[in-house]
Amino acid sequence: MNRKADDMGLMMHWAFDEGNGASALESVSQVRNEIQYVFNQAKFTEPRNPQWTQGVMGSSLLFDGYSTYIAHPMQREVENPVPVSLPALSIGVWVAPRFYDWGHEGKLTAIVNRHDMEHKQGYLLGMFRHGAWSFQVGLEGGEWKEIWSPDGYELPKNQWSYVNAVFDGNGGELKLYLNGNEIASTGLPFGSRLAEAVGSELLIGKNNHSSMLAGVFSLQMFSGIMDELKIYNTVLSKEEVAASYQLVLDSAHGGVKPHVDYDTIKLDRSPLLLDRHRPQYHVSPPAHWMNEPHAPIFFDGQYHLFYQHNPLGPFFYHIHWGHWVSEDMVHWRDLPVALAPEKDHLAPDGIWSGSATYDADGLPVLFFTAGNDSASPNQSVALARSTYPQDGDSNLVNWIKHPEPLIVQKKGMGAFGDFRDPFVWKEADGWYALVGSGIEGEGGAALAFASQDMLNWTYKGPFFQADIQKFPYLGPIWELPVLLPLGIGMHGDNKYLLLVSPVGKGADVEVFYWIGELDKDNLSFIPDQEEPQLIDVGDFHFTGPSGMVDPKTGRNIVFTIAQGDRTSELEYHSGWAHNGGLPLSVYLRDDGRLGIEPIQELQSLRGTKLLSIRDKSLAEANLSLRNVRGDMLEIQVELEPCNSTQLGIKVRCTSDGEEEMLLYYDFNEAKLLVDRTKTTLDPRETCRGVQGGKLELQGENLKLHIYLDRSMVEAYANGLKSLTTRVYPSRMDALGLEIWGDGEPLIKSIEIWNMQSIW
Repeated sequence: MNRKADDMGLMMHWAFDEGNGASALESVSQVRNEIQYVFNQAKFTEPRNPQWTQGVMGSSLLFDGYSTYIAHPMQREVENPVPVSLPALSIGVWVAPRFYDWGHEGKLTAIVNRHDMEHKQGYLLGMFRHGAWSFQVGLEGGEWKEIWSPDGYELPKNQWSYVNAVFDGNGGELKLYLNGNEIASTGLPFGSRLAEAVGSELLIGKNNHSSMLAGVFSLQMFSGIMDELKIYNTVLSKEEVAASYQLVLDSAHGGVKPHVDYDTIKLDRSPLLLDRHRPQYHVSPPAHWMNEPHAPIFFDGQYHLFYQHNPLGPFFYHIHWGHWVSEDMVHWRDLPVALAPEKDHLAPDGIWSGSATYDADGLPVLFFTAGNDSASPNQSVALARSTYPQDGDSNLVNWIKHPEPLIVQKKGMGAFGDFRDPFVWKEADGWYALVGSGIEGEGGAALAFASQDMLNWTYKGPFFQADIQKFPYLGPIWELPVLLPLGIGMHGDNKYLLLVSPVGKGADVEVFYWIGELDKDNLSFIPDQEEPQLIDVGDFHFTGPSGMVDPKTGRNIVFTIAQGDRTSELEYHSGWAHNGGLPLSVYLRDDGRLGIEPIQELQSLRGTKLLSIRDKSLAEANLSLRNVRGDMLEIQVELEPCNSTQLGIKVRCTSDGEEEMLLYYDFNEAKLLVDRTKTTLDPRETCRGVQGGKLELQGENLKLHIYLDRSMVEAYANGLKSLTTRVYPSRMDALGLEIWGDGEPLIKSIEIWNMQSIW
């Protein structure tokens, strides 16, 4: 490609050859543009430059999808310039999209633009849903013209494409070129002129008039890499476009189309590893948004776990299935997105939660909620199969969706329009599924289905439903039903665990459970007691359940999302939102209650043992704790109350007590509690107040097993309840610990370890 700035008609040229730094040179004007990027002035991690990678010629700039863009000033020598109308405009640019925007409000993800559609001025080159792309211009006289890529000429993800758009006002044409070839043209009035968008900036990677989410996030921002952007005030001929494309191939790539190395374009977690609030031994996406982890499955020696993911930024938007893999459910590796919305009639608008099971040959399959806003209802149950063993993909990276939904909700089948999160399991006589929904006017419900071949399903009616009059906090809709076998109960009967997550008006969005029996003949659930129980007594931090029976050990494993409890503004500046909770082993205790404990494999993360003491007074224990500090710790403590009525431990403390979080047990009220009133001095943080719930110790000492992981706090009490919460101290020295209580308790034991990152 001719890199000279004196190309005929060349107005602007960004070669993106810097390869580092936070600016890019526009070589015609010699103006150096600042690259906007969230971590240029990082608030919670070390500042760093925007991301650069290999380009088609030299380097290229990687746009993160929500914060990276360039604004180029359009300077005039006079205060009130006469708008300039152009008879010609041509744009050429190499792009490799990483992800597609959903296209909220019908707006384009901008590659480059200086436009005002309302006043029909300027120009916009950008992408739309599923890789479609368009060139749009405003003409003098108040007309807006658009040209779109035809079907089959979408811009593929993670591949270089050379895009050209040409406005020929005198000739009366708009044209699109892809990889040197003309793919579309449309007519204009002869003698058309491009109306200047007065007052609009020239933006690269950001739409001039993007939609806003939560008042913070600009949608329609480019995600991927961009190189060799040129803008001309002339009409490029098809020969010139083809020659420009071929010159890049011949001069730098041996005559073949340049290749994108996936490892250089994938989401990068390294900017977040030093974030002082981001957990380091809890599972998380490399960056941006996640909600519930789900569909755990063991295959070929590895555990797979998927998660709801918006790869465009740290906000809830265009949901994909992220993917991790592990050999021990502790040390996870990031894999490419497993399922994404595609240009089809199955799930073009979102791949929502589901589960995993095995087909008749023992191969993994995924069941998911297919989001299709053109259908009514817009949720159905769909299936995807792994390409293993055809391609030997034992990491299960590649999945092929079954072309049609398997279960479509009909009137009378639960609460119409709320039908999601299939939980599917295989037994000797076939497959069974629970789907989250509700019963009109009666409350949340899990609906039951059965199949002999995994493809054709029969509705069996409600599996279990709530009495919303008795338990209004169970809400009108249930999400994420999970059924796990607990084994033989106290009276010789087979027990099962049913988990649900209520949503909707009046719902307490937590993980509720019942222990009961499975009526296989009627495919229904009979609880031992009508009132639901909580696994976790924190408030909205332990949600989004999924589960499996571990084939290696026979344990029931439960996964959850650990909600972040932050404002959208803080999530914008952080670059991430939410993470997974620690995997839990759940089991039936001898006393018939549900036992919970973090999986034993977490002990592999223990580093230095910082403290081990036994049978100490409160003062003696705190003297030993004085030199123990950290924000990535495992703590095991047993406290004998003696005459104490409240007893616990302060974590993330400053030495002057200005910031601290108190975890404690109230023996009079039989409650496990957390006091977060002094967790932070930062007024922007919303992590406040006292949270907790009932825990019957029945005369036992208080035994707390606590995991601190930066902002994560998980406390497990006596193997019966957990309390998950968050802490975002403003002070860097909020690292101390202190045993707290009234009376004269006996500190039976304390053991503390440093914990290591899993990344």
